[in-house]
Amino acid sequence: MTTSTTSESTVAVPLLDLHTLVVAVRRRRRLWSALALIGLLIGSAVAILKPAPPSAVTKVLVAHAQDQPTDPGTLIRTDVALLHTTRIANAALKALKSPEKPETFMRDYSGAGLTNNLLQITATGASDAEAEARAKALADAFVADHVRRIQESSNAEAKALLTQRDRLRDELAQVNKAIGEGSTASGGQTAADLETLFARRADLTSKITDFGERAAEASIGTPQLIAGTQIVDAPHAVRQSLPKAAVTDGAIGLVLGLVLGLAVASVGAVVADRPVLRREIAANLGASVIAELPHRSPRVWRRRRNQAARERLTGSLARTVRGSTEPVSLLELGCARGTSVIALDLARVLASQGPVVVIDGLPGSQLSGRRSKPGDPTVASGERAGARSPQERALGVGSVAPGTAWTDLRYLGTQTVLVVRAGHGSAAWLHTVARQLADQRITVIGVVLIDPDPRDRTDGTLWDGLHTALRGQNDRPARQNGAGRGQRTERQPMWAARVPDSEQEVR
Repeated sequence: MTTSTTSESTVAVPLLDLHTLVVAVRRRRRLWSALALIGLLIGSAVAILKPAPPSAVTKVLVAHAQDQPTDPGTLIRTDVALLHTTRIANAALKALKSPEKPETFMRDYSGAGLTNNLLQITATGASDAEAEARAKALADAFVADHVRRIQESSNAEAKALLTQRDRLRDELAQVNKAIGEGSTASGGQTAADLETLFARRADLTSKITDFGERAAEASIGTPQLIAGTQIVDAPHAVRQSLPKAAVTDGAIGLVLGLVLGLAVASVGAVVADRPVLRREIAANLGASVIAELPHRSPRVWRRRRNQAARERLTGSLARTVRGSTEPVSLLELGCARGTSVIALDLARVLASQGPVVVIDGLPGSQLSGRRSKPGDPTVASGERAGARSPQERALGVGSVAPGTAWTDLRYLGTQTVLVVRAGHGSAAWLHTVARQLADQRITVIGVVLIDPDPRDRTDGTLWDGLHTALRGQNDRPARQNGAGRGQRTERQPMWAARVPDSEQEVR
């Protein structure tokens, strides 16, 4: 199968790729794991270094005149709000004989409605005894205030009833006066009026008696409400457990740190826009992923597999270099050390068929400044790129990181293999690398992906024809073959050979 030139097709790119976001957040697990651990340590430290003050709890049964079975808890919430008033705080402080200000004292206690009629009061103090005394003073002050409000309401009702009774008495006196005056008169009409007045006097007398009885009852108050409001649980100290508090605060800190870490990692992944999937890296660079290697040292049980993967990669690159009539280079992005190791392994394999010199174009002369060991290939600095002997095969090693001198890359090789660390460069920079290499007419053979995501299931092979970044790769062969007449040659396909680092199936 050959890949031919195709017209550009418009591909719908999602505004937020959840797959990419999940992979990017998972790759930044060190960040959110560290924040979660910091939250755990801070929470535990706060519980140990700043333990909760001694506290005491008491419960008060509150009876309401407007109690209803369907009450949603409005009355008890009103009682909780009344508990946090300066009047009750001041009454409790007077009972405690404390000079503390009510506003300051209100910070040391709290109330909570357990049911529609059960109020829990929690108070703190310097010691358990002080906390218990504060809780009892608050409960007594609240009960006294509640009873006083009931009594004031009863007194106001009794006063209103007595006022109404007095008004009716005045009216009764006028009726009695009218009856006395009408009894001296004679006539049929006078007898009818007297009968009406007698009926009115009887009604007023009955109402006056009723208002008097109701006023007497109201003045006494509502006994069941007064008796029903009482302390049902005596104040007692709450035992504090330091290990339990440390575990609780540590768990809270762990959750908060984890949430913060995940949020920071998610926002950073979206803002940075650093491709981590092989599909995105291949699309942005315009070259297929031909191999994958881990970035960090593998575990003991994977070292043999990693070594086999490196050997396969070295053998594949060696066959490519031997079959190429143009010099080949390795250009790194975010993995200079790994690229140096790959270059030295490749040079050792190529040295079996002739002299090889490794041209070090990496920043800082990481290869040319190293101590050579017996059997290592010759390593020269970048200044010797054009001063080697014709018998020596050159293998250039350079970088495409920001700050690269793009015009010097052709001296390292007109064909290159990009060694890219996943998630290191942004999508914009990968585009820049592809365009700059195309402008320098440097053919990208393929991409070696370092530190791939082990759960990545995307395809790193380009199947949709030549990429835009390859625009300069087909002009040179066309001119060399006399294609000045406008002919274009078809690019030979690169078969993507993936070198896995896990039990994942080779695709």
